[in-house]
Amino acid sequence: MNFIIMVDSATNKSIIKRQYWLIGLLSLAAVFFLGLAIGAKFLPRSGGQVVIKGVDPTATSTYGDIINADGEIPEYLTKDVDFRLFWDVWNLIKNKYYDKNIPETKLFYGALSGLVAALEDSHSVFLTPQNTDFFKEELEGNFEGVGAEIGIRNNILTVIAPLPDTPAFKAGLKPKDMILEIDGQTTEGMGVDEAVSLIRGPQGTAVTLLVYREGQSSSKEISITREAINIKSVEWEIRSDNIAYLKIRQFNEMTMPLFNDAVLDILSRPDIRGIILDLRYNPGGYLQTAIDVSGEWINGKLVVSEKLRDGSEILHNSTKKARLDAYQTVVLVNAGSASASEIVAGALQDWGEGVIVGEKTFGKGSIQDLNNLSDGSSVKLTVAKWFTPQGRSIDDEGIEPDVAVEMIEADYDQFRDPQLDKAVEIIFSNN
Repeated sequence: MNFIIMVDSATNKSIIKRQYWLIGLLSLAAVFFLGLAIGAKFLPRSGGQVVIKGVDPTATSTYGDIINADGEIPEYLTKDVDFRLFWDVWNLIKNKYYDKNIPETKLFYGALSGLVAALEDSHSVFLTPQNTDFFKEELEGNFEGVGAEIGIRNNILTVIAPLPDTPAFKAGLKPKDMILEIDGQTTEGMGVDEAVSLIRGPQGTAVTLLVYREGQSSSKEISITREAINIKSVEWEIRSDNIAYLKIRQFNEMTMPLFNDAVLDILSRPDIRGIILDLRYNPGGYLQTAIDVSGEWINGKLVVSEKLRDGSEILHNSTKKARLDAYQTVVLVNAGSASASEIVAGALQDWGEGVIVGEKTFGKGSIQDLNNLSDGSSVKLTVAKWFTPQGRSIDDEGIEPDVAVEMIEADYDQFRDPQLDKAVEIIFSNN
């Protein structure tokens, strides 16, 4: 089986993209009763009925978040359920709901979204055909919108990272900003896919976000005019002080060719003092690209390990030549550094190949399996979590910097960069 692993982006792009032969979209009944079973087995019964078998009430340690405050599984979840109950609800909506013109396809896709949402995992999501296209466009680095990665954190729609030089960044969106409304529509209970469809739109049009930022006394509205977003994933320069500055904005399909050009440029300069690898506001991308980037500092060693649902591990070692391991390296991170960025920072930190400077990273350490369905929709499901070479969990933990340097509002307003200044100081202090 061929597969490509991707780790977090527009809507949490931590993906294993496996090339399966799909048998087609499952029937609504088959898909939905799998979700309602909450992991329980289903059994066909006499008379052609399909019964969803209830949860074993004695196996409370197995079922995690379905256990109530008293440490028990609610009684209704322990009872077998006839799947005809789903069709009863469907018919009630069709026959009694005030608006009689609700399309059945909307109910259908809503049921699929609710099925995945029942997992209560913000990184597992059903994507409609339209949102699947949005997702793929952003992975390719070309789309129309505001240029911000968003996800669900603590059940609140949250900014992961505004991409640099995009409308979102220029408008002042910051990592961990909580989006309360989109054009006046509340985001309470809203999935990432729906939020993306509301925020994305043709260039030249505007979207207004009601945003709350921790530490502020009240929320504020931010109006952002959409643009065509073209992300150049790698930019670099050799500074006048002979420090090589590399900025990786996203780990996408073009990252390695551009990164290789930067490496060759650095190797051609005999007077390079050190390297600053800037991963701030980098929301992630392809896992293999993160492994390859790390491999330019880590020679054949473990970069990251995956832990699967059955407890087994997949170890990802670097296969690159570690052409940059002789250079003093500082890695810049902040709360907008997520997923693939955290893998690179964690690997270089664990092997002592880079000093991590800045702020604690986002904490996105799970992998999703992207399953493409026959109608153009797709499902992302969390299938594994990853750990640094020393076995540290990234998920919800993030990467703590070796040298903590905060960027405050005044720094942004006055175009100061104390994190970059500290990186330069560290390199000069070791030369």
